[in-house]
Amino acid sequence: MRLRRILAAGIATAALAGLGLTGAVTATAAPAQGAPSYVTPSQCKQGGGTPAINEAGNYCKGGTHNGEQVD
Repeated sequence: MRLRRILAAGIATAALAGLGLTGAVTATAAPAQGAPSYVTPSQCKQGGGTPAINEAGNYCKGGTHNGEQVD
C-alpha cells in the first residue's frame, strides 16, 4: 500500500513538472513572435543610426536600432 502511494506521488510530480515545462516553453516563445519593431527617425538618430527613409523598407542604418523599420 505504501509503495502505491509513493508511486502515485512520483507520477503526479512528473506530470505536473511536464506541464510546467510546457508552460515555460510557451511563455518564452511568445515574445519572439511579436510585432515588428518600429522606431521614429529621431529615435534612430538618438541611437546613433541614420534613418534611410528614401530607400526600400525605410530602415534605420547603424546604431542601437540597426535594421529596425522607421515609421
